[in-house]
Amino acid sequence: MQTFRMLLAVIFLFCCPAQAQASQMGLTQIPQFDGGQTAVFYPTDAAESAVQKGPFKLSWAQDAKPARGNGRLVVISHGSGGSPWVFVDLARTLVQHGFVVAMPQHKGDNYLDTSEPGPPSFARRPAEVSKSIDGIASHPLLAPFLSLDKVGVFGGSAGGHTALSVAGGQWSESRLLQHCEQHIAEDFQSCAGFTTSLTGGALDGIKIWAVRRYLGWRFSDDSLHKDFDPRIQAAIAMVPYAADFDMASLAQPRIPLGLVSAAKDVNQIPKFHSEAVKATCLPRCEVVMDLTEGGHGSMLSPLPPLKEGSVDERLLSDPPGFDRSAVLPELNQRISKFFLRHLIR
Repeated sequence: MQTFRMLLAVIFLFCCPAQAQASQMGLTQIPQFDGGQTAVFYPTDAAESAVQKGPFKLSWAQDAKPARGNGRLVVISHGSGGSPWVFVDLARTLVQHGFVVAMPQHKGDNYLDTSEPGPPSFARRPAEVSKSIDGIASHPLLAPFLSLDKVGVFGGSAGGHTALSVAGGQWSESRLLQHCEQHIAEDFQSCAGFTTSLTGGALDGIKIWAVRRYLGWRFSDDSLHKDFDPRIQAAIAMVPYAADFDMASLAQPRIPLGLVSAAKDVNQIPKFHSEAVKATCLPRCEVVMDLTEGGHGSMLSPLPPLKEGSVDERLLSDPPGFDRSAVLPELNQRISKFFLRHLIR
C-alpha cells in the first residue's frame, strides 16, 4: 500500500504539476548580506503588471501575497557583472513549476559594482548563496511556504563557478594563473575578463603580456577553496568558469550536478571549462543540455542590449544560426525538471 501511495504521488508530481501551482509570478526584494538587495520571485495569485527595469520590459506582481508552490527554493548565481533581470525568463519557468527563486547580487561583481570580479568574488559567492538561504529562512511571508533542507543552485559563467563550488569542486588562484600561463592565447577572455579582447592586430602581444604580468602579481595563492552547505542538494552549472578547478574534486560531485554547455562560447572556451568538467564527472553528473549553436550569452534571457562593436557584443551576442526563441524555452523547462527530480521526493 505504501508503494502504491508513493507511485500515485510521483504520477501527480510529474504529470499534473501545473494544476497545483499559481499562474502568476510575484517579486519582492529583501535586504542581503552586504546592504544590497536580493530579488525573490515566487508563485502568487495576484495579477501581474508591466515593469520597466533599465532597458528591460518585464512583468510581475510587485510585493504580492505569496501562494503555495512546491515548497522548494532555487538560488540563481549570476555571471560577472550580472543582474537579476537577465534571468527573469528562467525564474518565470521555475515559478510556474512551483519554485521560489532567489537572486542575490554578488558583492563587487554585479551590474551596480564591478570592482572585484574573478577570484575575490569566486571566494565569496558560495557563502553569499548560503546567506541568501538564511535571508529567505527568516522572511515572515516566504518562509512558511518553504522547506529549506533541499535547496537548488543554478549559475552561469562566474555563477557556474559558484554551482561547481557548492557541488564539491575545489579551486585555487594558482590553478587559474597556471591555466593562463599555458593557454592565454586560446582562452584569452577567461584571463582578461571583459576589459579587452584579442583582435588579431599588432597590440595583441602587448595585451597578452600585460594580462600575464597582472595575474602573476595578483593571483599566486595555491590554497584550495572548499565550500559546503548541507541545505544545497542539487546544482546546475551553465557555461561555467572552471579552468581553475582541481578536476579530481569534481569526479564525484557531492550532490546531483547538471551541466549546460554552449559549443560556440568564445568567453569561456568549452574545452577548458564546461567540456573539461563534463569529461571528468560523467556519468556521475548529468548533461541538462548541449547548445550546439549557442554562445556565452545564451544563459541570459532576456538578453541585454549590446553596444555595437563592444567587447560585450562579441562575447555575448547570439552566434549565427542560434534560434533563441526555440531553444531557450526548452532549456528552461529542462532546468526546472532537473530540480523537480532532485529536490522533490
